[in-house]
Amino acid sequence: MGENLNLLRRGGVVVTLALAFTSQAAFAQSAANLGDITASNVVPGIWVDPDGCEHWVLDDGVAGYMSPHLTRAGLPVCNRGATCGVLPSDQFFATNQYTISDAGRKKLSDFFKSTSATSFSISGHTDSRASDAYNLSLSQKRADAVAAIAIAAGAKVSESIGYGERKPRATNATTAGMAENRRVEIVCNR
Repeated sequence: MGENLNLLRRGGVVVTLALAFTSQAAFAQSAANLGDITASNVVPGIWVDPDGCEHWVLDDGVAGYMSPHLTRAGLPVCNRGATCGVLPSDQFFATNQYTISDAGRKKLSDFFKSTSATSFSISGHTDSRASDAYNLSLSQKRADAVAAIAIAAGAKVSESIGYGERKPRATNATTAGMAENRRVEIVCNR
């Protein structure tokens, strides 16, 4: 928990905090020891946004500061839900297409209406038979097609991304493996 909280503004003074703390009380005491902070009740905490990403928060009830919670590698800390649906592309999309049949649209709409997730992350994937650029474009269009159905069903979509062939689940050396790689994954964020 030794993350940096930068540029905390109190009374026009900018203070840079780099505090290693193990509890809210220790953090509040450390913050209170800094003479530039004039707040009477500084409350640190972590706020989780609707997409499941954490943010460090320091608030005294009048003003405050929020910073993304980052890993040591500088990536945001996000608590994504579990994969709650995998759509085999061969069952929902014709070859080299990104439109979904009426029956497929109905099935997906029913799924999004019946799931109690707060938001969905949708990712499209392909096998490796075409060029990387083509696969990225096709997988993005397929993810977007599923996301459009989710939105029409009243669901919140936090992201829709195409990975092309970059995240295979199986080998692309066999027909069965390629079929498994052609998919759209739906992650339910709670």
